[in-house]
Amino acid sequence: VKRLALKSALSAKAASGDIVVVDSLNLDEVKTKAMKGFLDTVGAKKAVVVTPEVNETVVKSARNIPGVVTSPAALINVYDIVNASQLIIDKAALATIEEVFA
Repeated sequence: VKRLALKSALSAKAASGDIVVVDSLNLDEVKTKAMKGFLDTVGAKKAVVVTPEVNETVVKSARNIPGVVTSPAALINVYDIVNASQLIIDKAALATIEEVFA
């Protein structure tokens, strides 16, 4: 049931064009300003940032931005996806999502 709900939520985001896939999401240092600049570039206000595994730099950079949630690909959940206006996925995380939830 959980996989079906997750597939449904991801399909709805894809149909509405609210999924942004980036080649790699690497920040040089822990800076909220750098993450905010990235989110402004992709046009995301309330977003879920999905990484292949826990990326401390991304998590620490995004934790002070209201409405932004970070999650490793294996632990994404339906509530975060439905609650966010955009889903920002690292390309490697997309492969993990397909592998784990397919």
